[in-house]
Amino acid sequence: MPRTRDHRARAAAVSLLMTAALLLAACANPATGSDRDDPTRPVTLRFWHGWSEKNEVKAVDAAIARFEERHPNIHVKATGNVTDATVNQALRAGGDDAPDVVSSFTTDNVGQYCSTGMWADLDPFLRKSGLDKAEIFPRTLLDYTGYRGTQCALPLLADAYGMYYNKDAFEKAGISRPPRTMSEFKAAAVKLTERTADGSYRQLGFMPNFRLYENSPDRLLAQWGPRYFDDNGRSRLSREPAARQFFGVQRDLITSLGGYSALETFRTTFGDEMSSQNAFLTGKLAMHLDGSWRGLMLADAGPGFRWDTAPMPVPDDRADTYGRGYLTGTVAGIAHSSKHQNAAWELVKFLTADTDQVVAFANAIHNVPSTKAALASPRLNADPAFRTFIGIARNPHSTSMPASVNGGMYITALQDFAYDVEAGKVGDLDEGLRALDRRIDADILQSAN
Repeated sequence: MPRTRDHRARAAAVSLLMTAALLLAACANPATGSDRDDPTRPVTLRFWHGWSEKNEVKAVDAAIARFEERHPNIHVKATGNVTDATVNQALRAGGDDAPDVVSSFTTDNVGQYCSTGMWADLDPFLRKSGLDKAEIFPRTLLDYTGYRGTQCALPLLADAYGMYYNKDAFEKAGISRPPRTMSEFKAAAVKLTERTADGSYRQLGFMPNFRLYENSPDRLLAQWGPRYFDDNGRSRLSREPAARQFFGVQRDLITSLGGYSALETFRTTFGDEMSSQNAFLTGKLAMHLDGSWRGLMLADAGPGFRWDTAPMPVPDDRADTYGRGYLTGTVAGIAHSSKHQNAAWELVKFLTADTDQVVAFANAIHNVPSTKAALASPRLNADPAFRTFIGIARNPHSTSMPASVNGGMYITALQDFAYDVEAGKVGDLDEGLRALDRRIDADILQSAN
């Protein structure tokens, strides 16, 4: 789903800190609800979600209509385009106007939802329904919907990230297939880069800089499959060989393509990510990292070249993991303050675990299904470009970001560090990573206190 990328793009540090403050302020006394309600009695549930695009809202409304047909006693009042901050304020206040069922695009905050008790633990509801979550949902998606044994959310569709590439540019450069390893990727990026007579870029093989569109470091680092935290919850990036390898490859790619300054200058000529002046759409980029939703937008835009999709390349020494990628997605849960938690569970169960519903919703908004059965469904969109992302979601090596008690603050710290690395401001990478670990640990300690 497009989500107008403000929703899914990495939130700015200020927004993350504001959300963290709201969650932590609420953690001591989350409003108390009830799981003693009779789900067969007439009830109105309030469902708050973040979808806002016309086709998205239409798909949500269609899902609710299907649910109400099955549960004629349950009426669902949906409110869209709701941010995490708004949800958290409402849950902190409680009362009859607070939502019963909530969804979020920000998987970063799941650790807070679970640890503060603002979202109800769903394991008792799963057990009562006889549902085995490990049999229903892919492991990677379960990883980002729970925190330290508390399953306070379930996956509600997923985003998979892969590579879009210009087939005409590949043919012109004599490249027969998408690169699969980082060495092939570097060679292709250099070969696909074209310059004008004055030396400026006409076409860039790939833009490695982290400030471009979806190029956040966590999404690119996923190809190495790093471990962010040790068993004690402490940051271990300085002890993670994958982190050093990743930054080394990125630095080398920047140098091979002309240097950070030249690349940043070219990046400033790009149009907005969601506009008709998107750099891949206008042919300024021959290869590009993006999410599963982009294919639908490209098909609608009708670019003047042939394009296709593939997984992002992997490190040369991990060639057997090719096909992997970065996963994230929408999560859904029950507000702890809801007095209709059993009825709310019926809605959450339908939205997240009903195969026909998940497939219909995924097809409607071009997102990746979030259950094993839906991923294997013959009714799933057969578009080959979209199927690439289904493969990424099913790949056992694909990864997501681990939940943290302070939400996405550690991802913001990684992003800040990555900006300094690519700009040449970090001389000693090992010491820089150790300082990053200290910052992440200090942030987590402060949140815990």
